[in-house]
Amino acid sequence: MVISFYRGVWCPYCNMELQALEAALPSFRELGANLIAISPQTAVNSRKSVRQNHLDFPILSDVHNDVAAAFGLRFALPDYLVDLYTSLKNDLPSFNGDESWTLPMPGRFVIGQDGVILYAEVNPDYTRRPEPEDMLPALRKATQASVN
Repeated sequence: MVISFYRGVWCPYCNMELQALEAALPSFRELGANLIAISPQTAVNSRKSVRQNHLDFPILSDVHNDVAAAFGLRFALPDYLVDLYTSLKNDLPSFNGDESWTLPMPGRFVIGQDGVILYAEVNPDYTRRPEPEDMLPALRKATQASVN
């Protein structure tokens, strides 16, 4: 399983990442992997992300960022960022249906059928994302392990 945590439909970097993951999806599926993205945005906004980015994989809504928190990715925006996002019309409470002003750090994980995390990439700089191909060695290893 490939899991990608992203910030939301309003984030251009996230949309580029989703499109890159979509392009890599055939390679993931060849290796027997499913792909999901997880975002704190509402289900309506997740469906909008799927439509806008022409995705063939699901985006799950992580209400209150609870799953992101379990992965150690959730953080609260400091006041200066709340002010900046508000001035840019990025009203996270509306996008997320949650007043917390929290986001996940972008993160990507490959999890084997045994539940073991085989690959993890997290960067607090939301502009820096790993290439989808970076996960292929871990997916190949998981495929070989399931064959043996």
